[in-house]
Amino acid sequence: MKNENKEKLWSRSFFILWQGQLVSTIGDAVYSIALGFWVLAVTGSTALMGTLMAASTLPGILVSPFAGVLIDKCNKKRLFIFLDMIRGICIVLLAVAANKGFIAIWMVFAAGILLSVCGAIFAPGIQAAVPELVPKSKVSNATSVFSVVSAGSNMIGNVAGGFLYQALGAPMLFLFDGLSFIFSGATMPFVKIPKNTRKEKIHFVEDMAEGFRFMWHQIGLRMILIIAALSNFFCFIGIVLIMPLCQTTSYLGAGRYGIIMACYMAGSMAGFMFLSIFSPKPKNKFKIFIVTNIISNISMISSINQPFFVIMNILLVLAGFTNSIFNVILISTVQASTPQQVRGKVMSFLNMTTQGFTPFAMALGGVLGGIFPIKTVISAAFIIVFLVTMPSYFIKSFKSYITAEYQGVSSTDAEQNQETEEKETLAEQGI
Repeated sequence: MKNENKEKLWSRSFFILWQGQLVSTIGDAVYSIALGFWVLAVTGSTALMGTLMAASTLPGILVSPFAGVLIDKCNKKRLFIFLDMIRGICIVLLAVAANKGFIAIWMVFAAGILLSVCGAIFAPGIQAAVPELVPKSKVSNATSVFSVVSAGSNMIGNVAGGFLYQALGAPMLFLFDGLSFIFSGATMPFVKIPKNTRKEKIHFVEDMAEGFRFMWHQIGLRMILIIAALSNFFCFIGIVLIMPLCQTTSYLGAGRYGIIMACYMAGSMAGFMFLSIFSPKPKNKFKIFIVTNIISNISMISSINQPFFVIMNILLVLAGFTNSIFNVILISTVQASTPQQVRGKVMSFLNMTTQGFTPFAMALGGVLGGIFPIKTVISAAFIIVFLVTMPSYFIKSFKSYITAEYQGVSSTDAEQNQETEEKETLAEQGI
């Protein structure tokens, strides 16, 4: 067995996949900001903008249950190339239409639906491919690295999107996003993803049923899926009310809202970056899971219930840091412990249950914030987040699942993949 210290995270395939995602996610974040401003500028309708955002979310939610079967059945590399190229060409055509002045709202809606469907397949596909590219001891590091890309891209998009829209205009930002997807797709042929080891052919419906049976019979996995769905739902109820809290609190105001969210995001980024370098030992993962969950929720509740702005931001940094570690432990455990033939289905279901209900959580948060005191609703939301995870502290099967040495998946494919790349590199150098 290889020495863990010698196992590499940054193989050639992993680096190529990472940098492709970095470029395309930055482009996508900027595109989203530019699109919102463009719709408002052209139509002046916030309702239409909201409808567009819904149209860009709902199709992905509907496709998610079927996406996992497609991921597990198809050659992942070819699937990724196809999805990137389709998205890239679609947005480049949209950019050309916007530049020439004949773009119509229906084109934007069609593009939003296509991007939503492709994203619902692509995102869990990447998550399913990660354990096939890195050794098992590096799965949490790899998950954190991709989380840094996602969080960092959203931060850059939110900060720079408005300025770039004013400086360059929507057509140029659309073009940049389209080209970023094409760039990502063009680099994908150089990524070596092991093919699915399953040889027998199974009907689409039976394949989907097999995935649900696997999720149901794995007690630890089932609990993670429930915890992830419920905690994410109630967490968003609390987070969506931070803006109205700032508007209605005299010592905060709209100007300090950006600082508050920046502190939370900075804490999250710090947590992701920390875990991209350091790997928690399996025997310590359950303790870290408990501690980070407790600290994250206490920090969020404490931050909104005291009058000192500096202390509030310190607590939000701590909340973001511990919450990111908590989430990485959950996601990386699922990735590493799920067999290759059902991993796509599991990751798609996880994405659907965590992201799919986000709009409903935001809507419910808005309604509750209009009925009850906002601080009360936010505090209650994070108390519930803690309560839905607390029972797992006392279940031995769940603890075993979290601390296991990733029994569900072998690192052989990833290690062989890295060895092949090393040999090819040496051959290219004439050694």
